[in-house]
Amino acid sequence: MTLVQLEYIIALDNYRHFAIAAEKCFVTQPTLSMQIQKLEDTLGVILFDRSKHPIEPTDIGEQILKQARVIVSESKKISEIIDDEKHEIRGDVKIGVIPTLAPYLVPLFISPFVEKYPKINLQVSEHMTENMLDLIKKDQIDIGILVTPLNESDLQEIPLFYEEFYAYVSHRHPLFEQKSIDSAELKNEGLWILDEGHCFRKQMLNICNAKKAERYNNRVLYESGSLEALKKLVDRRGGYTLLPELFTLDLSKDEQSKLRKFSEPVPTREVGLVVKKSYAKKKLLEAMHKEILANMPPIMVSRKNTNVIKI
Repeated sequence: MTLVQLEYIIALDNYRHFAIAAEKCFVTQPTLSMQIQKLEDTLGVILFDRSKHPIEPTDIGEQILKQARVIVSESKKISEIIDDEKHEIRGDVKIGVIPTLAPYLVPLFISPFVEKYPKINLQVSEHMTENMLDLIKKDQIDIGILVTPLNESDLQEIPLFYEEFYAYVSHRHPLFEQKSIDSAELKNEGLWILDEGHCFRKQMLNICNAKKAERYNNRVLYESGSLEALKKLVDRRGGYTLLPELFTLDLSKDEQSKLRKFSEPVPTREVGLVVKKSYAKKKLLEAMHKEILANMPPIMVSRKNTNVIKI
């Protein structure tokens, strides 16, 4: 049994396809298949059910894969510990960011970070929270940037900042005449929300005291796929939506006039870095934490002790 063989079965489990797994491991499909077969022969068990499409691990395969991930992850720590001891910040780093943060947060820090640390190669991708947590646990993503707390026992959370919510209100909606809004005043009627799968959807529904899409006086609880789409729906069709603070920074003067702050305590979400507790690149993690905070609006960084409602 070798580390390479363990890496191959992990890749096959990740992609559930021999050809894709081989491509990701930079080997031919026959090579990957032969090594996995050799590992199964050595262990005396079948790790994958090849009759299923996509391929699936067997019950014993699931157990062995779990341990294989630990072994491979721990083996990589040796070079990471050495780099950390030498205070070298380098290597490939995969970062996952939730869609309601990525377009507005990543441009703030990504250029300063790569300029300051030229030996780092960053790969940034967007994922829904549930999928991202699975990718972190499988070591397919190194660092996640998402809404915390998560209360996952095998993950470490490092809070970054607190982001307020704003109401974005059409001039035809009654809330437009108010200078500030109490969350208790929000109703389902006329509300535009993100579709299923977004954690921001749940946060919106919690603030608006809405549990599901329901009809009110022949109006519906609308749903869409992006924050930009929600804003445009309010502009063109009326109603209102909720927007996170970072999104509002680039609004035009006319769009800013449609924003309404919440009265205290203000609904707010905590955003943090998330890694496996076994993550060894501590210096890199500290550097990223520092660089993100250095490029954030100061009020969002200093808001930790203010009177907010964490969503």
